[in-house]
Amino acid sequence: MKKLRITVDGRVFDVTVEQADDTAPAAPAPVAAPVSSASTPGPAPLAAAPAPVPAQAHAAAPAGAVCSPLAGKVVSIEVQVGTSVAVGAQLATIEAMKMNTFVYAERAGKVTGITAKPGDAVEEGGPLLILG
Repeated sequence: MKKLRITVDGRVFDVTVEQADDTAPAAPAPVAAPVSSASTPGPAPLAAAPAPVPAQAHAAAPAGAVCSPLAGKVVSIEVQVGTSVAVGAQLATIEAMKMNTFVYAERAGKVTGITAKPGDAVEEGGPLLILG
């Protein structure tokens, strides 16, 4: 389970995302019918989701690494080396497809290293910083 905060047209949504088991085929999500009048086009057809990046792909991530929940560009790192953080503290912001995703601390600790900087491209599971 991953907790993500996304912003769409200026509205902020907190979502929890569960990564599906790779052994069972995922059922497509139901598509809601449009609420407005018939002149509004319906939702676009769903495209196949990209395959998740296996955990082994980023085996080189150091112990205590806080990793990016998705591929994108680092917009900001909100902490510095030496900063003590509590569970839930915002650590970084990643942009993907013109949407910002905030990365929060899943555990308390002290920032011992920063491995990404604003403007860097990161892959899903790529390290952003190290919590000691």
